[in-house]
Amino acid sequence: DAAMRPALALLAFAALVALGSTAQGQTLAIVHARAWTGQGGDPVSDATIVVDGGRIASVIAHGPIPAGVTVIDAQGHPVTAGLVNGATQIGLTEITSARDTRDLAAAGDAVGAAFDVTLGLNPNSALIALARADGVTRALSFPAPSGAAPFSGLAATLRLRDGPDVVDRARVALFVTLGGSAWPRAAGSRGAQWQLLRDAFDDAKAPAAATPRPAAREAQLATLRDVLAGRIPLAIVTQRESDVRQAIRLASDYAIRVVIVGGGEAWRAAPELAAARIPVVLDPEADLPYSFDELGDRQENAVILAKAGVAVAFGLAGGRLEQNYNAGLALREAAGVAVSNGLPYAEALKAVTVNPIAIWRRGEAAGLIAPGQAADLVVWDGDPFEPLTNATAVIVEGKPVSLATRMDALARRYLPDSRK
Repeated sequence: DAAMRPALALLAFAALVALGSTAQGQTLAIVHARAWTGQGGDPVSDATIVVDGGRIASVIAHGPIPAGVTVIDAQGHPVTAGLVNGATQIGLTEITSARDTRDLAAAGDAVGAAFDVTLGLNPNSALIALARADGVTRALSFPAPSGAAPFSGLAATLRLRDGPDVVDRARVALFVTLGGSAWPRAAGSRGAQWQLLRDAFDDAKAPAAATPRPAAREAQLATLRDVLAGRIPLAIVTQRESDVRQAIRLASDYAIRVVIVGGGEAWRAAPELAAARIPVVLDPEADLPYSFDELGDRQENAVILAKAGVAVAFGLAGGRLEQNYNAGLALREAAGVAVSNGLPYAEALKAVTVNPIAIWRRGEAAGLIAPGQAADLVVWDGDPFEPLTNATAVIVEGKPVSLATRMDALARRYLPDSRK
């Protein structure tokens, strides 16, 4: 029965996790997999994927199974690399209306660009477990606007392991938010917002002051110097075409790496973004504007950008209210929407595996199912871009992780049928 599939998959996987916890040093093999490797446009049929020491050892069609290993039978279903949500805020907020669960922004202007989200990130968030159960093994968690226009702060990449250690790398990008409705009191006009940003970079480029600045100010300048030196990118959360074009000019004028996040109207500047090698992290489902900045939203955004040669990754999925709660399920559905609008299936899969890592962890080739790659893998019971599909096994760094969520616990407690 289709309604029983999630429960049966959870019971089977619980047994696998129990086995894996006593044999972490053993080799793992996924057999009879339809492996979407991220290399080429077609999957490898009936693949045997061998994992050893946390890394993929081999991917061979009809390959042999090493003796004495833990075996997961994919039964001909798809196996992908672990999904990566390219822009979310899981771990930083749990319930929007509960103030004590919201740690996504610095209220004052003292911290500004130096605000580090990892210092307040909650690894026990129920939303992390939910995303992992939906096949997400990595994510970028980014800050909301602070009290220091136009800065939000420093984002981090997460590895959704079991346990408290989910921060993969801190300080991976400096986020700023620019647009018509941002900073109405602190800056007003978007022209003033862009001027404040340029002034901040000019200040960071200037020789050190003769008299020491306050420590908080020095920390902000140090962050800006990291951007100027190319150590981290500047992520600009913006939507309107004119702001996207300002971002392209900023990247050229200061010779910095820029990433557009949101980019509802980025398709209108696709050739220029491609020429400037500026990637875009977007929500493929966005087609209804939340503001006048997004009047040009369209679901072909990803298709137009990709055809122009822009590196595209998916994030921000689920809309303004649910992008954290459904960081996995909404991401998969959004990728399916991109495919339905013309993006090739293999390219959509890269937008939720390979591309986000390449954008936020420059120089790191990951998200592939290939020898030597980190063993972040998901076994599905159907097409991962279909909302009714479930992950039957999730492996992070070569180890099976729990698929249990708070919702499962609540169902067992309150639904009589679930106790059977």
